[in-house]
Amino acid sequence: MTEQPPTTDASSEGVAAFRVDTPDGSAPPSARLVELAHAYNIATEFWDWQGEHTTVSARTVTSVLSGLGVDVSSDDAVEHALVEVQERPWRRVLPPVVVTRSGGTTTVAVHVDHGTTVTVWVELEDGDRRDLEEEDRWVEPRLVGERMVAESTFVVPPDLPLGWHTLHARHTRGEQTAPLVVTPARLDLPPALREGRAWGYMAQLYAVRSQESWGLGDLVDLAELASWSARVQGAGFVLVNPLHAAEPIPPTEVSPYLPTSRRFTNPIYLRVEDIREVAYLPATDRAIVEWHAEAMRALNTDPGELDRDAVWAAKQSALEIVYAAQRSPARQAAFDEYCDREGEGLRDFATWCALAERYGLPSSRWPAHARDSRSRSVRQLREEMSDRVRFHMWLQWCMDEQLAEVQRTALDAGMPIGVVHDLAVGAQADGADAWSFPDALATGMTAGAPPDAFNQQGQNWNQPPWRPDRLAELAYAPYRAMLHTILRHAGGLRVDHIIGLFRLWWIPRGASPAEGTYVRYDHEALIGILALEAHRAGAVLVGEDLGTVEPWARDYLRERGILGTSILWFEKDVDGDPRPPDAWRELCLATVTTHDLPPTAGYLAGEHIELRDRLGLLTRPVEEEAALDLADRSAVLSLLVRLGLLDAEATERERVEALHAFLTMTPAKLLGVSLADAVGDRRAMNQPGTCDREYPNWRLPLADGIAQPVLLEQVMTSVRASSLAKVVSRRSAS
Repeated sequence: MTEQPPTTDASSEGVAAFRVDTPDGSAPPSARLVELAHAYNIATEFWDWQGEHTTVSARTVTSVLSGLGVDVSSDDAVEHALVEVQERPWRRVLPPVVVTRSGGTTTVAVHVDHGTTVTVWVELEDGDRRDLEEEDRWVEPRLVGERMVAESTFVVPPDLPLGWHTLHARHTRGEQTAPLVVTPARLDLPPALREGRAWGYMAQLYAVRSQESWGLGDLVDLAELASWSARVQGAGFVLVNPLHAAEPIPPTEVSPYLPTSRRFTNPIYLRVEDIREVAYLPATDRAIVEWHAEAMRALNTDPGELDRDAVWAAKQSALEIVYAAQRSPARQAAFDEYCDREGEGLRDFATWCALAERYGLPSSRWPAHARDSRSRSVRQLREEMSDRVRFHMWLQWCMDEQLAEVQRTALDAGMPIGVVHDLAVGAQADGADAWSFPDALATGMTAGAPPDAFNQQGQNWNQPPWRPDRLAELAYAPYRAMLHTILRHAGGLRVDHIIGLFRLWWIPRGASPAEGTYVRYDHEALIGILALEAHRAGAVLVGEDLGTVEPWARDYLRERGILGTSILWFEKDVDGDPRPPDAWRELCLATVTTHDLPPTAGYLAGEHIELRDRLGLLTRPVEEEAALDLADRSAVLSLLVRLGLLDAEATERERVEALHAFLTMTPAKLLGVSLADAVGDRRAMNQPGTCDREYPNWRLPLADGIAQPVLLEQVMTSVRASSLAKVVSRRSAS
């Protein structure tokens, strides 16, 4: 398909990438290959971040089609694949799933033998039935194989209630069903945001340590941060990094944006002492737990890189002791109910964890009989390792309980929103999600981002993307289950790279990011289901819509009630000048910085240019980059002076506060304040385009301007944090 010229903002993808260099150059695709690619929503041309028209190579197009399971090995194979994809909807009575908006008009194409009568109705979630009327529209019958197939069109009533319903089609050959999903036309804002706004801290939880932490920030630390910032400073939310699951064995992945599963969570964030059974442990067992805790607490003031493996080893040993303790009948019943509710998804995840412990990682080295999650051998292994599988299920239950307590604490402290969780773009190619439903992911592909102004070599996130066709065939069940779990104890959800729900940059494995292309998704279905699950959870949605974005996509998100993301440094008008505050959009999370940039003090000093030059990430001379960046920063600071927010001779702290005061002059509904800015940290938490051997991505503890650790208790008494909070809270309320 032809992509329209995009608007460009500096990208802020949330995953440290690796780079793979391959020879450039390949012939363009043939006309029939282009036709086949378009049938699968694969772009064969696009405009890059500099406005240059690009034709996608035949090599890339064939690789992406192969990743979708399409045989393109010969011209005959391409012709056969074209016929197959064109006839596919005619070979089934009902579509695999129908997603519609409440109040909108939707039709359903039903395919039966020519001359056959068909009756169609909807069974609602509550059991009621609504018959569908056939539309008076003639469609020429089609010969499919040896059958003459007719198409009838039925109209879905616009007044169906929100929810997951079931379509039924009865005809002479039998009866078929398909899910019918009615989604909100527009997601309503929470009451606190309809007439006002809210501000909150943005924190990398693992970096926020307290005196009682086990070397990493945990869920009790999150509850304390939420309660203090709400009661003392008037914060309305706290936004945290993804808490998705990591590997159960070392070495664990450091990036929270490269999880093994997005549906389940990382038990490294558990506060062991807050699990109820700890209070009833025998003295010897309690002493062992405390011994582990003391060893990890000694790390809290270490200014060096965070050691997740050491922390998890200690916590796992302590948690195994707690798991072995007897639970009361009521507690055991609660655990059993949780396991029943989460069903096969939880069992699969826990089984993968147990298999990883037994055979190690990567899973490509597992015995063949262990690689197929649906095989009889895996079922036997699950029974054989049942206690270990149960342990990993128990860890998820403990996380669920503590996450619920965090949200209760935030709301009880007066936060109108509470915890805003973060959804990563994808999961590891070798992880639990990929093992649990491999056919829903595109093998041989990885998601990423094309080159842009901020990441001029592009990004490879090493995450296999969803297959759009298989997601639809599965009625979006894995996607829905993931959203439902994340939103269960959330007041909001930030969706990283939400533009990936419209089109996603696919890179053939082994190719460079520049050798990828866009693949389109059914955004109406993906955004609609996202809005439906958020509606049911009463949560606000924030889409990270930075990078190379088609303008209409932002308009679409706004119409659906989903907030965008606006970063001060990247907000410019058509002339490239800083956007004045009254020209900012209202439906957005407005921030000065992001986790892919240095904290504001570091950015003001131009440290991001020096860092990217040192790491070899620039494609233009460093002098040119530095000059352009200085001009951009100077333009923003000059605007602050003209608005009366800043003196020309202001200190670093005054400039940081003035930048945040500027945000309060915008109409933005949410204002985010980096916790790193509240304590004067200068170091980037993540540098996109690098691996962990090049930069300590996601491994730096919260620290002050001279890289000395700052504990949560010190944040709560920090003059700098108090002063910055007064700026945003006072001005937000005025």
